[in-house]
Amino acid sequence: MSDHHGGSGRHSKASQRPNKTILSRTLFLMTVCGIAVFVVLAVKLYQIQIIEHEKYQRLAVEQQTRESTVAAARGSIFDTNGNVLAMSASVETVFISPHEMLEIYDEDPELIASKLSEILEVDKDKILSKMEDTDSWYKTIRTKIESDLSEQVRLFIKEYGIKSVHLEPDTKRYYPSGSLASHIIGFVGEENYGLEGLESQYNSYLEGVDGRIVRLKDGRGSDMLFTDFEDYYDAQNGDDVTLTIDSTIQHFVEKNMAQAIADYDVLDGGACIVMRPKTGEILAMASYGSYDLNNYLQLDEQTQEELGLIEDDEERLAARNEALFALWRNKALSDTYEPGSVFKIITCAMGLEENVVSLDDTFYCGGSMEVLGRTKPLNCWKTSGHGSQTLTEAMQHSCNVALVNIGLRVGAEKFYEYVEAFGLFEKTGIDLPGESGSIWWPSDSFENPRDLSSLAAASFGQTFNITPLQMITAVSAVVNGGNLMQPYVVKQIADADGTVVAATEPTAARQVISAQTSEIMCDILEQVVGGEGGTGKNARVAGYKVGGKTGTSTDTNQIASQGEGEAKEYTVSFCGIAPMDDPEVVVLLLLDNPKHAPGNIIGESGVYISGGNMAAPVVGQILSEILPYLDIQPEYTEEEKKTLDIPVPKLIDNTVEEASQKLEALGLTVRIVGDGDTVTDQLPSVNINVAPSSQIILYAGGTKPDNMVTVPQLHGKSYQEAKRALEEAGLFIKSGGVLSMSSDAVVSTQTVSNDEQVPIGSVVGVTLIDKSILGLY
Repeated sequence: MSDHHGGSGRHSKASQRPNKTILSRTLFLMTVCGIAVFVVLAVKLYQIQIIEHEKYQRLAVEQQTRESTVAAARGSIFDTNGNVLAMSASVETVFISPHEMLEIYDEDPELIASKLSEILEVDKDKILSKMEDTDSWYKTIRTKIESDLSEQVRLFIKEYGIKSVHLEPDTKRYYPSGSLASHIIGFVGEENYGLEGLESQYNSYLEGVDGRIVRLKDGRGSDMLFTDFEDYYDAQNGDDVTLTIDSTIQHFVEKNMAQAIADYDVLDGGACIVMRPKTGEILAMASYGSYDLNNYLQLDEQTQEELGLIEDDEERLAARNEALFALWRNKALSDTYEPGSVFKIITCAMGLEENVVSLDDTFYCGGSMEVLGRTKPLNCWKTSGHGSQTLTEAMQHSCNVALVNIGLRVGAEKFYEYVEAFGLFEKTGIDLPGESGSIWWPSDSFENPRDLSSLAAASFGQTFNITPLQMITAVSAVVNGGNLMQPYVVKQIADADGTVVAATEPTAARQVISAQTSEIMCDILEQVVGGEGGTGKNARVAGYKVGGKTGTSTDTNQIASQGEGEAKEYTVSFCGIAPMDDPEVVVLLLLDNPKHAPGNIIGESGVYISGGNMAAPVVGQILSEILPYLDIQPEYTEEEKKTLDIPVPKLIDNTVEEASQKLEALGLTVRIVGDGDTVTDQLPSVNINVAPSSQIILYAGGTKPDNMVTVPQLHGKSYQEAKRALEEAGLFIKSGGVLSMSSDAVVSTQTVSNDEQVPIGSVVGVTLIDKSILGLY
């Protein structure tokens, strides 16, 4: 028995040892695994809670909340007088939630698509296709709808109890003046981001910062509207931009340039800039043709017809884009041109500043001259020559030979230095996008002592290209005392509270010429317009001292490529300055590729395509409107007083005798219709401006006619001939100006086309030019 039990005990102890070992190992492994799992879990928790905390917090917030945008109002753009040129107004955007529509509320997609298509004029199939994405909570149907449409959408939602159609506030850009200053202001795209002009250049100031509304949503994704949790982040509206542009002056410029382009059949548009020479402020800048900022994708009917003839879709789209880009292009600073004889202002200023020429010098022009490096003689525009002339007369005559001689005296190296000093090798740095640079010869070519042909051509503004903005900036430096000013269009920027956050001060890059040289140049340029032999006399304005310079140039590349017998393409221009005793404005106008003047014939001579004949009278008209508007008072000579238009007074209810005496005192003549003693009507009406000695018709019991009459052809007639022709038709003439007293003055253009029907008593404006100014330069 004892042996049995002893053996059994030994066996029991032996069997327990493996169990304990296994248990120990198991516990050890469990501990190790537990620690490992804990470490992994801790690492994962650390990654989730610490490293990727922001990520998971964002996902949680997105799952539990819905965020909607509160659109910021884009800042307004004002002209220098506070007139609104661009503004934002409240509109709304319509969107649908396919998830709510089909997964939560089980609404009828066919009904919703049909009604929204009908109200918003959106294709029904496009709306239905957007509904197919049932995971989406937001599909835009139409953006920026006006209040009348948004009200119709709300009525539909209310009538049918729709919960998956929503409206959210938005803003839309409006341009109250339509196309006025379109190339300066530019426009914004669908996302309220500036795409052209100032809207693009100053987008960071104008756009503002959108606000947000954050709400909780339930498990189905619907907004929990009646909870304490709702965060509202205010939108920060954009800053307001005030320009140096004066919308009234801009209107003067655009109106007169459009008339000139129509009168002279200008094929490739034009550009005009008005600058304050003392500060560099741009008062107006226009490029033709213009476009409506409220409908910037709209092309004219002719262009659309031409695009319709292109069969290939890709080619048609490319052609359309090209046409739009051309329409939006600001020719005043993006296009380059040969300035022609306007550049003679710069050459003359160089010569005076370098003391290589003086007012006492004389120049002989025989019609041509030899220039080192040229295989042919260099011709003056007047091939018969100007003979002996002073410096002032050479500028009046726009003599190529004289100006080339001045350029040669300055020398190529010094000439090149002055061109650089006048800023013609670099962009002006104006605060507008799209400015181009110039195209000049490299210095080693220009300064070649064995070839002076480039220097000679440059002296009278040929065979190089600059922008109109560079040209007017350089001319302004010549007449403002010699300082090259940086041009600018933005006066100041203010935030929503009216606090000025940025302002532009006039900045002089450098002094190019002395004040003394500038004063001499002002006297010379005044004689170009006011002197008897001046090629700029068509720009005269009664009561004001106007100076300036004509320019006519051809496209060098076009000349090189044109076939025999093809017509040349000219750019005609004029740069006018006033008043010359203290210049306040400089106006540069260029017309690109005019084909002919109306009627083609002036008297017995042909109409020349020239800056003096075409651009100068337009600038004169612009200045005649700008100068009084700027409250620059005229000082009329006795001769000028005789040419001023006269406003017709109110004569109705006066006796015939009293009315006749009033008219005769004003220098007007009288014709009486009827046998009564009292004036019952008059023709023309009160305050209509008519020319001196015009015949006013008084009706004394007679009936004033209201019939239409035909405007006669006035082109080529003298002022008196045109006045008589209009009076015979029952019409009146206006704006003869200073040239109306000249025997050499003839009508170049008329504000109402011949053969057009107008009411009897209408006033027809005319532009006069001196027919003795026939030069191309």
